Amino acid sequence: MTELNLNYQPKDVSPPGDTLAELIEELGITQAELARRMGRPLNPVNEMILGTKEITEDTALELERVLGTPAHFWLAREAKYREFLARQRDANRMPDRMAWFESLPLKQLQAIGKLPSGRLTPAFKTTLVDAALRFFGVASPEGWQDQYGKVQAAFRRANPAKQTNTAAITAWLRLGELDAQTVLQTADLPTYSAEKLLSNMASMRAFSTRPAAEIGMGLKALCAEAGVILLFVPPLSGTHVSGVARWLGDRPLIQLSLLGKWSDVFWFSFFHEVAHILKHPKRAVFLDDASSGAALESKEEKEANQFAADVLVSPSDRKRLGQIALTTSGVRAFAREIDIHPGIVVGCLQHLGLVGYASPLTSLKDRYQLTTK
Repeated sequence: MTELNLNYQPKDVSPPGDTLAELIEELGITQAELARRMGRPLNPVNEMILGTKEITEDTALELERVLGTPAHFWLAREAKYREFLARQRDANRMPDRMAWFESLPLKQLQAIGKLPSGRLTPAFKTTLVDAALRFFGVASPEGWQDQYGKVQAAFRRANPAKQTNTAAITAWLRLGELDAQTVLQTADLPTYSAEKLLSNMASMRAFSTRPAAEIGMGLKALCAEAGVILLFVPPLSGTHVSGVARWLGDRPLIQLSLLGKWSDVFWFSFFHEVAHILKHPKRAVFLDDASSGAALESKEEKEANQFAADVLVSPSDRKRLGQIALTTSGVRAFAREIDIHPGIVVGCLQHLGLVGYASPLTSLKDRYQLTTK
C-alpha cells in the first residue's frame, strides 16, 4: 500500500484560475463566453480566474458541464490553493509565536523525540513551532494558554519556590496525557472505584518486598483494577515535580517522574499521590516534590503525607520503632515482621529523628529503576 506523505507542503501553489484560464484559451473560449455558458455575470468569472473568488461545489459542477473537466479536479485544486494561502498567513504569524516557543524545554523535547532533532539555530527553530503546537494538541499559543492556562490555575504546588517553570511542567504533564491516551485506547479500564483502590492498598504495599523489576507493572495492574491510570514519565529539568495526581475527565491519573528512586521515597510518593486521588478535589492538579525538604505544608499535603505514612508503617507499628535494635539485623527483622521493605523502615526512622541520614543503615535502601512501559 502506498503511504501518503501528509507533510508535503509545496513552496508555491498557483490559483486554480490559472488552470481555468489556460483551458479556455486552448478551447478558444473567452471569459465572456464562459460566463454566458455558466449563466453567470462576467465579473465573478473574472475574479475566479484571478484567484480572488473561490470555486465552490456548485461552480465546480457548472465547470464540469461546460468544459468537461471533473468537478473533483476543480475542488481539489481550490482546496490545495486555499490551504497554501492559509499556511502563508500562518507563517506570517510566526514572529509572534517565538516567545512562547522559546519558553519550552526544546532540547529535552528533541531528546525524547517529541520535536525533530537538529541544531537550534534561529532558522531551524521557526520550523519546529508547528511540531510544538501539535505536541500539545493546540492550534496556537493562544490555544495553549486557553487549555493549559486552565490547568495551571488548578495547580497545587507543594514547592512553589521552585515549581515556577510552567512551560516545562505543562510539557511533562502533556507527556502523561499522551501516555494516558494510549492506555485508554489499548486497555479496557473499569470505571473508577475508590472502594477498589482502597481494597488494593494492602496488595500494593506488599509489592515493596518484591524485586524492583516487578513493581512497576504490578502497581499499574492494581491501579487499573480500580480504574486509575499509573504512569512513570521521565522528569524534565526545571519541573521540580516528582509526582502528580490529577483527573483527565472522569479518569484519575497518577504520574511519577523519578525512575531512579530510593525505595522509601518511591513508596511514600506513590501512596501520597493515591491519597490525593482518594481525598482531594478532582479539579486540582497536585504537583509534589519529594526531593525537597521545603514542601508547602498545606492541609491537603499534610493529609496526603499522613495517609502515605500510615499505609507504609501503621501508627501502632511506628510507636514500636523506638524499641527495635538500630542495627541491620534489627531493622530487617522488624521489616519482615510487618512485611515491608527494610529501606522504608530506615526512611521512617530517619524521618522520626531516630537515625541520621548518614547512618550505615541507609545501605538497606534500594535504588529503583522502574520500567516506563
